[in-house]
Amino acid sequence: MILILGPVTIADQAAEESMVKILEENFPSHAIFGEESGWRCKENFADYVWVLDPIDGTKSFITGKPLFGTLIALLHKGRPILGIIDQPVLRERWIGISGRRTTLNGQEISTRSCPQLSKAYLYTTSPHLFSGDAEVAFARVRNKVKVPLYGCDCYAYALLASGYVDLVIESGLKPYDFLSLIPVIEGSGGVITDWRGHQLHWEASSNSDVASFNVVAAGDKRVYQDALDNLQWY
Repeated sequence: MILILGPVTIADQAAEESMVKILEENFPSHAIFGEESGWRCKENFADYVWVLDPIDGTKSFITGKPLFGTLIALLHKGRPILGIIDQPVLRERWIGISGRRTTLNGQEISTRSCPQLSKAYLYTTSPHLFSGDAEVAFARVRNKVKVPLYGCDCYAYALLASGYVDLVIESGLKPYDFLSLIPVIEGSGGVITDWRGHQLHWEASSNSDVASFNVVAAGDKRVYQDALDNLQWY
């Protein structure tokens, strides 16, 4: 276990430090919240906060599966206005900016039409990450979709934004796992919320609690509503 986790920790920290250095040089008044190092700012609060996940998909990374990614979000007063999903192996980069169409390597993209669960392709990282009531809720949706798929981490959301799959449902995500996804999904015509249909929101500060969130993303509002109705997360 030590032999596996050691290199990953080094890669995570080195990648995050490289990003932090660039951001501090170019945006000295902004705060940074990294998965590895937490809050970076002299002040306790900041209007602009960069949220970094240097390697999203650690298990994919350590086992050689080339579907991990780097996630970067820029928050303005708690709202994500910029999101980046970067896949370094495939050299694919999705950029979402509030109020603009999402791009993949400079080309505009969009989600695809899917009217109901019975026609949907569903992704989640692993069925083993659900527990208790969340496991039961997820099963209600999984049993009604056309095809359940597993194992893509952040790349699943990128595929949704590009119109290849229809639904992503996950449990226990941290803010650095999903904040960058919001502008990407919304800018491609999709929707992303928690399981109750509430907007995903997290206020970053020096004493922020890194809470867990249940996340659902869909390319079509009809299949999104169908998923919420079946999750029954009241």
